[in-house]
Amino acid sequence: MRLVLNDPLAEVRVTLGAEGGSCARARQVVREAASSWDLTDDLTDDAQLVVTELVSNGIDHGEGPITLTVSKTQGGMLVEVHDRSPQLPQLRPVDPTSARGRGMQLVKALSVRWGTTPRNDGKVVWAQLEA
Repeated sequence: MRLVLNDPLAEVRVTLGAEGGSCARARQVVREAASSWDLTDDLTDDAQLVVTELVSNGIDHGEGPITLTVSKTQGGMLVEVHDRSPQLPQLRPVDPTSARGRGMQLVKALSVRWGTTPRNDGKVVWAQLEA
């Protein structure tokens, strides 16, 4: 499937199941939106890593379904992941002995800003990326 976006400020929104294949689908959505918006390859690569972490967290720690929204911004892209859990992500110190726990550190490093927005039906975790 190829996304065709006629409006350069368009928003792409998809609903994903709380399952492993959703990360690959989220990367595809980001990649196709970035291509339609003529964003750089570097920004696209970073956004794909960020969306993988955010969707993965939604699957592991949230409650499905997960809604992914990708929007073009003046300098890049905004990635938002909504899940139905009120539990906020934790920015934990990196433990070199653990194979996990680096996701939000990665999101922080690749984004110009990130955060969470609590909602009555869960939360939105978002990250803004710029070229």
